[in-house]
Amino acid sequence: MTALRLLLSHAGQIVGIAELKQALWGETSVTADSLPRCLSSLRARLEPEDCIQTIYKRGYRFTAEVKEAGPAQRAELRLAIPPFVTDQGVSAHLGPAIAEETIARLSNSRDVGVQVLARDSCFALSNRGLSAAELGQTLQADLVLAGTMRTLPCHFRFRIEMIRVVDGVQLWVEDMLVDREQSIAIEDDLVERLTLRLSAPRLEKRAASSFPGGTTSNRQAGAERGRVQVDGTDRDFRAGSGGLSISASSAGSTSRNAHRHEAYEAYLRGRHEWQTMERHRMQDGLQKLTRATELDPTLIAAKVELTNLCITQAFYGYMAPATSANLIHSTADTVPDLPQTAPAMLPALGWVNFHFNRNLAGAIWAFSASEGVPHDPWTTRVRAMFALSRRRYAEAIALLKSAMEIDPYSPWLSSRLALAYHLDGQAVASVKQVKQALLLFPGHEGSNLYGAIILAYNGETDTAVELAADLSRRLPYLDMATSVHAYALACAGRVVEARTLLERLDWLSRERFVMRTMNAAALVALGDTEAALAELRRAAEQRCPWFFQVLADPRLKALHRNAEFIALEAILPKMEAAAAEMSANGN
Repeated sequence: MTALRLLLSHAGQIVGIAELKQALWGETSVTADSLPRCLSSLRARLEPEDCIQTIYKRGYRFTAEVKEAGPAQRAELRLAIPPFVTDQGVSAHLGPAIAEETIARLSNSRDVGVQVLARDSCFALSNRGLSAAELGQTLQADLVLAGTMRTLPCHFRFRIEMIRVVDGVQLWVEDMLVDREQSIAIEDDLVERLTLRLSAPRLEKRAASSFPGGTTSNRQAGAERGRVQVDGTDRDFRAGSGGLSISASSAGSTSRNAHRHEAYEAYLRGRHEWQTMERHRMQDGLQKLTRATELDPTLIAAKVELTNLCITQAFYGYMAPATSANLIHSTADTVPDLPQTAPAMLPALGWVNFHFNRNLAGAIWAFSASEGVPHDPWTTRVRAMFALSRRRYAEAIALLKSAMEIDPYSPWLSSRLALAYHLDGQAVASVKQVKQALLLFPGHEGSNLYGAIILAYNGETDTAVELAADLSRRLPYLDMATSVHAYALACAGRVVEARTLLERLDWLSRERFVMRTMNAAALVALGDTEAALAELRRAAEQRCPWFFQVLADPRLKALHRNAEFIALEAILPKMEAAAAEMSANGN
């Protein structure tokens, strides 16, 4: 988009190569083919494709006729949906699960006139204790949808309210009584009701409401009959016309057979459980998602979550790469016409093709075929890992920055950007970014993990040791944290403690799978290059998902002239050459 805007603003004129590079990447160093690939990708999305002319050794020129558009359309209102609050007696997974499902469905709907803000940012800010109004202000949202679930003898009472951020006015409120046995149908009813509300002419930012808060009785009356001003016109909202009184919400779910009902419940519970870094909860999530796919093979969302979970467990070292790859391949094989039916599964499949099968051509196809899949934290992380592993640092940094524009409070994106800078050799930028992540998300797993790596490498060893020790205490099964802790201790000169941690991982590897790839950096810091090379050999054999990034890590600079290290580094260029040959042959 940046390239297109620049070319359009100079239509008919040559835009120089240096000017384009400066606009796209600033001072970041990029490979010689970055600009041609960018323009090639842009051409493929335009009609006609030849409207961008290449001027040999000078630059590019937009040659098609350009007409000034009319007045810009009014921007869509921005809607934030934090996790819904659950009372005692309500399963803890229901509030976040229903909020997530609502975000996903509204984001994919063309019938609503709002921009639904990214899940990760909304949930991260809510977990920090921000109120609905504070969350909306931080995300610069226009509206916030807040909800609470309370328990009654035979029902759940689900209450939602739409809050206007600018002044905290409650624009409307809905109450639904949900049969306890039919609670998983609640998001169907909720999304239908929200679509009715939001697909009407859009609420103005300064819309007035006849129930701006006040007493509880006033708000309840507003739920039965309210008036809000929409686009300058007063409109009635009554039950049956978009406004909703307290009503039964179980209708529609009774038609589901018992297996589909149980499958959907397992899917919601499984998705909630795995989005942590706790090993036992992720295993529980895996079992529930597997059960969901067995009960209802048509439940594609459960299969997408299952592949994302397998990828994430492999990243954390909670699952052997071979096990993860086999599960992802077997799940993908059950989905007919994968690019059309479940494109969100393709990034996981592409990643497995790359790091485990060493099939770069297949990986490139999968990532290319899923380019239209919207951002979510799991998909974007896999795409960034793919670019970083191929040492396409400018591409990874641009991807992460772009994602952070729509998901600015995602802790994983923020910390992963710091890692991208580190791998690219931008020490100052990596330290600055990781400190910002630590400030925004203190105690977060990603901030602590990458913070310990980057700060130890850049001489701030005391802070690095503290971060890694805290993470190791909270997540004793996260072997990466132990490896990073050992590295930080080695950098701090605490050799005995560092070796003790590495020995502990060695003993654990005799009882279960242990991802020891990141031990290499700690062993280099301890001066034990032979042991470091042995860990890298093991990582290559196990097809560790971090293998290619660890080879590129500046912490291993002492190994760069070693013949065995050079041989390991040659794996990636061979894969690139094989993929290029297949592409040239039209395969």
